Amino acid sequence: MKKDKNYQELISYSSFVDRYNYLKLTGQVGIETFGIDRYINQALYKSNRWRETRNKVIIRDNGCDLGVDGYDIYDKIIIHHINPITLEDIEEDNDEIFDLNYLITTSFRTHNAIHYGDEKLLPVLPKERTANDTCPWK
Repeated sequence: MKKDKNYQELISYSSFVDRYNYLKLTGQVGIETFGIDRYINQALYKSNRWRETRNKVIIRDNGCDLGVDGYDIYDKIIIHHINPITLEDIEEDNDEIFDLNYLITTSFRTHNAIHYGDEKLLPVLPKERTANDTCPWK
């Protein structure tokens, strides 16, 4: 695992969009991540060690998308590796796979936006209401 980015740097960005831009990758839809070795990747995510790590990340990030308050996740929570992992990382049982400094909580849509660079998938918070905002003549 190449450690270019980390959680401590990520949280120095206060806005959701800035955190997304920090994490954004330029992958392409249909490009295999683990190909025929995907079963190894899936075994990792079913392990007790991963489940314990996952729970710690969710608690740390308050169940919020990219750890930003107000971006609560109401669907399945995905734990994103800030730096992509490799088959070798899994085979060598690299401790960095489980290091909280290289993990962040995301929603499914945000996770896809990060991997494919598609900002249209990002959640948009409702516009804050103001007095007379529905009255066109005021």
